[in-house]
Amino acid sequence: MISLLKSLTDQVITWLRDDPVRPEVPFANRIGDNAEIFTLPGEDRPFAITCVAYMDFVPASESRLFVPTEAPTTAVFYTIWSYRKGAGRELILEAVDYIKKNRPEITRFVTLSPKTVMAEQFHLKNGAVVFRENENTVNYEYMMEKKDDKQ
Repeated sequence: MISLLKSLTDQVITWLRDDPVRPEVPFANRIGDNAEIFTLPGEDRPFAITCVAYMDFVPASESRLFVPTEAPTTAVFYTIWSYRKGAGRELILEAVDYIKKNRPEITRFVTLSPKTVMAEQFHLKNGAVVFRENENTVNYEYMMEKKDDKQ
């Protein structure tokens, strides 16, 4: 079961120092109206952590990641790491499910990933497709099931 960090006083915040993808992102940018941190709780430390920004477009670079958005439609996963094999996959799938249930305005699920073999293998193995290759990043998209409007 995933956990959603609600404030910068949460003890799990200390684990953000381990972020291997975007350690330079200030902690204060990671939580707010359009930003959340999800964890897969463990006993002594989280099994995995991911940070999400909610936007109305797909950013091509980190400099566009925290542009203020009034009506977000897209969840942008911009970092994920784990301390246990398989926990990253479990966390990203549970985070998508949580967002679908709790933020119905979000209709797209994408990443802002580094151009690394590790990121490519992770996202493609977990069902994402390449949406766009940028100068320094890649946007992978996780296709969500279409809701049947007749039901």
